[in-house]
Amino acid sequence: MTPMNWLFKEEPSSYSFDMLVKDTHAVWSGVRNPLAQKHLRSVKKGDRIFYYHTGDEKSVVGIAKALGDAYPDPKDPSGKASVVDVGPVKRLARPVTLAEIKADAAFKDFALVRISRLSVMPVSDKEWARIEALADRSGGAGGPGKAGKAGKASR
Repeated sequence: MTPMNWLFKEEPSSYSFDMLVKDTHAVWSGVRNPLAQKHLRSVKKGDRIFYYHTGDEKSVVGIAKALGDAYPDPKDPSGKASVVDVGPVKRLARPVTLAEIKADAAFKDFALVRISRLSVMPVSDKEWARIEALADRSGGAGGPGKAGKAGKASR
């Protein structure tokens, strides 16, 4: 089966990409939105994940991968929530801001633009390649991003 691409969102003061790198892996949990949970349940081992910082940064900052298939959240008594183990792959050469993504017509159908509050969403191969290309380009609308404060691991 061909790996899928995803975008996971997190407030960097809660759990930044740098913290994931330091920890080497984390359980991605706490997703409660039904559509985001549906996407999370679809994550399989080896899937690629863009790590997106919310809040003041609003930028794709790194790439992670699913270390295993999604599985039931052991802390959810209802048995409805799922979690997935993730690990870092690399930090992007530079953050790709939401403003850049919204300004690019290639992303007009991207869930990040259409359903901005969704915390887990699929990313098409074309969208993935375009974000990587933007990250490799110097400059950009957002400039360099801040690392964000390391907070208590909530994933």
